Amino acid sequence: MTTRNNGDRNKNGARNNDERRERLAAGIRRQFGAEATKRFLRALPAFRTQNDIPDRFKELLERLDGIESR
Repeated sequence: MTTRNNGDRNKNGARNNDERRERLAAGIRRQFGAEATKRFLRALPAFRTQNDIPDRFKELLERLDGIESR
């Protein structure tokens, strides 16, 4: 019967952790991109835009919205 040494276990453990982190990050990105989450965040006062912000900032926000919607 063959057994793995600790080096092999650490490599596999690190690989599993990396895969878990990648899946978690993908899940979080998917949830933040969901329309329901966007509607919820838009309703929160901290995420509302002010109507009296400078035009330059409005233009930048519009550009950002356009890029995000692609």
